[in-house]
Amino acid sequence: MSEPALRIEKASSGYQGRSVLQAIDLVVADGELTAIIGPNGHGKSTLLKTISGLVPPSSGTILHRGARIDGHRPDEIVERGLIHVPQGDLLFPAMTVNENLLMGAYRKAASGGIDERLDFVFSLLPRLKDRRNQIAGTLSGGERRMCGIGRGLMAGGDILMLDEPSLGLAPIVIDQIYEVIFDLRQQGRTILLVEENAQRIADQADSIHLLDNGRFAWSGVGAELMARPEIIETYLGA
Repeated sequence: MSEPALRIEKASSGYQGRSVLQAIDLVVADGELTAIIGPNGHGKSTLLKTISGLVPPSSGTILHRGARIDGHRPDEIVERGLIHVPQGDLLFPAMTVNENLLMGAYRKAASGGIDERLDFVFSLLPRLKDRRNQIAGTLSGGERRMCGIGRGLMAGGDILMLDEPSLGLAPIVIDQIYEVIFDLRQQGRTILLVEENAQRIADQADSIHLLDNGRFAWSGVGAELMARPEIIETYLGA
């Protein structure tokens, strides 16, 4: 039996002695969209940072295709193919869209040439192609978010981790962002997605995990979650 793309076993982490994640267990299967939902400030972003090495785990193990990555440097984890697109618009504002995309292109183990990956990003996000020579700091909020996702795709990794890609965007732009994410899922990409809006991903995610106070309070599929309005009301305020 082959190893899953990502396996987390009893992982805990936090900041300056303050515990945030507590004995987390999670399996991310190949080619699936795994969603982490939950209230703000309960550990969703910390989970992605722990996987990517930005916040070292204090205990537990994290395995990428059977190989331990906990304790590795963030650049080593990126080189293995785990690509973290963090929350917000972390672009280089004085550089062009094209230059920002190319900043993600130099992972040594990336599959396909740079031009091939750039063509793929432009086919998926045609608005970036139209603005490839535009200074990133002049883009709209939605365009900056698309550029961040595109830069992550340029790394050519095998797991794409997205931290609340819809945060702060207008509904019509959120629809565009998720159209791209769901397209990637249909192509068989392995995606670990942090999202606060459960309804947004309920019918597309292969598995959903509700994180509350650093622990998983519920796990299942979208149809099961939508049949539990008390969970949505209690944890997600909907």
